[in-house]
Amino acid sequence: MTYFVTGATGFIGRHLVANLLKRKGKIYVLVRKGSQKKLQKQIAEMGWDAARIEPVVGDLGKARLGVSPTQLKTLTGKVKHFFHLAAIYDLSADAASQKVANIEGTRNAVELAAQIKAGCFHHTSSIAVAGLYSGTFREDMFEEAEDLDHPYFMTKHESEKVVREECTKIPYRIYRPGIVIGHSQTGEMDKIDGPYYFFTLIKKLRSMLPPWMPTIGIEGGRINIVPVDFVADAMDHIAHKAGLDGGCFHLTDPDPQRVGEVLNLFARAGHAPQMTMRLDARMFAFIPAPIRYSLASLPPIKRFAGMMLKDLGIPRDVLSFITYPTKFDSRETERALKGSKISVPALDTYAWRIWDYWERHLDPSLFQDRSLKSRVAGKVIVITGGSAGIGRAAAEKVAAAGAKTIIVARGAEELNATRDELKKAGADVYAYQADLSEMKSCDELVAAILKDHGHVDILINNAGRSIRRSISLSYDRFHDFERTMQLNYFGSLRLIMGFLPVMTERKQGHIINISSIGVLASSARFSAYVASKAALDAFSRCAQAEFSGHNIAFTTINMPLVRTKMIGPTKIYDSVPTLTPDEAADMIVEGIIERPSRIATRLGIFAAVLNALVPKAYEVVQNTAYQLFPDSAAAKGEKGSGPAEASSEQIAFASVMRGVHW
Repeated sequence: MTYFVTGATGFIGRHLVANLLKRKGKIYVLVRKGSQKKLQKQIAEMGWDAARIEPVVGDLGKARLGVSPTQLKTLTGKVKHFFHLAAIYDLSADAASQKVANIEGTRNAVELAAQIKAGCFHHTSSIAVAGLYSGTFREDMFEEAEDLDHPYFMTKHESEKVVREECTKIPYRIYRPGIVIGHSQTGEMDKIDGPYYFFTLIKKLRSMLPPWMPTIGIEGGRINIVPVDFVADAMDHIAHKAGLDGGCFHLTDPDPQRVGEVLNLFARAGHAPQMTMRLDARMFAFIPAPIRYSLASLPPIKRFAGMMLKDLGIPRDVLSFITYPTKFDSRETERALKGSKISVPALDTYAWRIWDYWERHLDPSLFQDRSLKSRVAGKVIVITGGSAGIGRAAAEKVAAAGAKTIIVARGAEELNATRDELKKAGADVYAYQADLSEMKSCDELVAAILKDHGHVDILINNAGRSIRRSISLSYDRFHDFERTMQLNYFGSLRLIMGFLPVMTERKQGHIINISSIGVLASSARFSAYVASKAALDAFSRCAQAEFSGHNIAFTTINMPLVRTKMIGPTKIYDSVPTLTPDEAADMIVEGIIERPSRIATRLGIFAAVLNALVPKAYEVVQNTAYQLFPDSAAAKGEKGSGPAEASSEQIAFASVMRGVHW
């Protein structure tokens, strides 16, 4: 038996060809002139019998698929089954290319099949031919399709119409697969499509929330999903069964699940939180359509939705499937497959394979250059407090990645020594001495850097002052609050305001503010320090709204406890878990690469949420810590350093609340 296959290098096509090779006969494969090497590579990868695969050079957009007269003569009278799979299966493709591939390509394929007197023309259509039909769409229905305005729906409908009206010289069979996903046994898939578009969202939820936390989602309509192996097996079986010419077969799941159920299956497979409460979109139907459309057309809503969809990699057109209204009757297909043991496997039996393959091979983040070098090479980066601790560790990393690194500090000796050491390692480093608690010094620093380097790409406000002292010991120390606010807030703010005009003019820039986990945890004894950092946090949140349109990002890093000179006076910290400066610098690197609004530990976020939900209960936790960790001798104004070792209770508490300032 001899076959002719278009789209053999496509996802469904290569699985169908693998099935056909289990039967006897030669398989002619349509291939573009420049794609023959791709076919040979696929033959090797799939382990096909190359002697039975015969390439036929052609083109979907040409009459009779552009097959040469010599090949026409060779093929005439020999092809028993002509499988036409070549098409565009992409909602986001432009209308012109879809029309050429889907409609004209089908017309040219029908013409070729008739020319070579093929035994039967097998057309791979799609459930998209139904458009957005409301109700049950049977296999004998076609003209009843509704809402075909979208190019994909329209061209799939029109291509099937070509087969029905123009394939008159030879018999035909039509197959309408549902949304085709990966292989149920291997998880293999060739591209992001259908439910895969929501996998990035599921992954983000996993990174932010524990798996047991309930979330709210959408119930949605019933979405028809089938694995590629079922589609290929069903087509192969039905094509070789006698007496089915002229038939149309829905290769669909007879019991489709709702969108919310499907997403929950994949969330479970990806160990992400599931949507325990799912809202039915129809509950908003009471709002008149003109009002819904008007609200959706408001510029802020359109922009916000566009940014969210872009960040998650979800095409806007895919949202139309969330409330998909069509159910597909597949009784003819079930009759044709009866006794074959071919059926649609339950999604919950193989969803984990689909997720695993996506995460290993298709996750868009795998193909992004997330190296620090790709973000900072040749960029001008300013790091305050860059001569020691977190600042120095961050400077070492960005300098090694090729950044033009500017370190700023108050002490000239240590600053210049750090610069010289980094230069010896081959880094492009510059040192500027400044006292950031003095506004004049801040202004002079900004002017000097802009004069010497023209602009700043990334400003890292790392310099800061921390004071650990209870309020009851601060009644006569108002200057503690003034000094911390002057450096931590006003000093950072002065630099931001100084560099922002040039960033705005260049439409690019990134401000990274090193804040504290204490802002989220509301740490006792750190009222002066936390208040100053909270002020900077609040400024950043306001500034984000104003500058996001200028491609300027603000990132707040709520840094946990880090072992630096700053915490040296509090000897009890010698016995509690802390980050190293290098680990803290890694959080800054993450901020540079990802450009998020906030970076915080899960414990920090949990503390903030707990404080918001049950403030009185959280107050008990805080007061317990306040009683457990006394003021240091230095805070009390006493000589000596106080107890050198922490008690077992203190160590246990600090371990549970890892990284929080006490």
